[in-house]
Amino acid sequence: MTQVLTGNAATELPAEKNKEHLTLGHNLKIGLFHLGSGMADVLTTGVWNRIMVTDLGFAATPVALLVALRYFLAPLGILAGRVSDERRILGFHRMFWIGLGRALMVASTFILGFATADIARAGVRGYADGWHWLMIAVALIMFSFGTAISGTTFLALIYDRSPEHQRGRAVGVVWTFLLLGYTAAGILFSVLLPGLPEGSQAQALPYTVESLQTLFIVAGLIFAAVWLASMWGEEKRGAALPRRSQAQAGEQRRSLKEDLALVWRSSATRYFLYYLSLSMFFAFSQDLILEPFAGDVFEMPARVTNRFSAYWGTMAILGTIFFIWYSRRNKRLTNTLMSQIGMAVLAATFALLALSSIANIRQLVTPALITLGIGLGIWNVGTLGLMMDLSPLGRAGTFLGFWTLVVTFSRGFGTSFGGIGRDSLLALTDSLPLAYGLTFGIGVVGLLVGMYCLAHVNVEAFKSQEESASTETIFAGAMD
Repeated sequence: MTQVLTGNAATELPAEKNKEHLTLGHNLKIGLFHLGSGMADVLTTGVWNRIMVTDLGFAATPVALLVALRYFLAPLGILAGRVSDERRILGFHRMFWIGLGRALMVASTFILGFATADIARAGVRGYADGWHWLMIAVALIMFSFGTAISGTTFLALIYDRSPEHQRGRAVGVVWTFLLLGYTAAGILFSVLLPGLPEGSQAQALPYTVESLQTLFIVAGLIFAAVWLASMWGEEKRGAALPRRSQAQAGEQRRSLKEDLALVWRSSATRYFLYYLSLSMFFAFSQDLILEPFAGDVFEMPARVTNRFSAYWGTMAILGTIFFIWYSRRNKRLTNTLMSQIGMAVLAATFALLALSSIANIRQLVTPALITLGIGLGIWNVGTLGLMMDLSPLGRAGTFLGFWTLVVTFSRGFGTSFGGIGRDSLLALTDSLPLAYGLTFGIGVVGLLVGMYCLAHVNVEAFKSQEESASTETIFAGAMD
């Protein structure tokens, strides 16, 4: 994240070279933060949505829109990051925003749990009064707002705490913990929400309302403990931040319109914009409907679908680690090639899910979860690398900031589309298996179009063009 300071604060700042060495143990402590983030993500997009859609009988569209709020509120994170750069609140640059954001997320978990349990207690499928929806909306707005303001400032804290040569490792450890959070949550939540004993199926739900409420209470307490343990002592009251350069200051003053003009200037970045938008949109169109699909089509209980994130999360970790390791030993495995492989695996995954739903083949679900994780792992490594490759020296902050906004909004729209597509196709076909299958099928087409756009991204040509532009600028400066 670009560091921004104004006024007298800039004169207090230590040089980059004076930063303390970030030990691996300390890095692991900080990484615990995203263990909680991954678990919180699973609770909303993997557990709560399945409860609302499959077990309580609500339409997927309002659930999808509420869950996707955190992506659309992401620009608030940019504002929080900028304020945290410029001034302290209660003596802290970062920790105020991180603490406030995560406190809101913990409180929202409790509110969401109480509201959902109260709806379940009424025992009427597909019905909740206005008070329940108000509580749910408030809870998810709090969750989204908290995610936005704490996520960006947490990344800024990593920047502050790690010397330049260690930032790659620091981010890698944090990313791994995020994936571990998905895996751990899948196992933990399936234990916290067990099914009813045989002979108890007279109830509307396959679990007790008490166990449902306990799930959210225990989850909220775990989130609070993990985030507190991770962040305790990571920013000292009154500590100063690194000084920004003149180039970074110039980047910060550019408008979004100017950023877009820079991206649009090159065919490589233009096609990468198409690829990034399409791949994020369609890869995450399964995010909200995967667990409801298994519940609606195959009647899999919640204790089974809650483990889905453990399956694909574990494979994503393995895929990420292997391809990072192998790409360092095989230079032909470029970021572009890894992105292509990841997209191909994801397209095959969506095809498996579509076939499983339409042809009612339950045995294809587990292989699809495995390939989903592998595909996401490879695709993330390649696409993050391409974001770096297509962010030219001297304007990295501008381009990376823009790519991040594209990723965030595309994922939000994709998550929403999954629920909206499922409901729209259900209204047209009056068949849940067909509605889910067609939604996954649209994902296959979208991912293939994204691969076509990726084939037009020439990274080497882009780098040559940028080097040529830089040389011309140097000669022009010398002539003045």
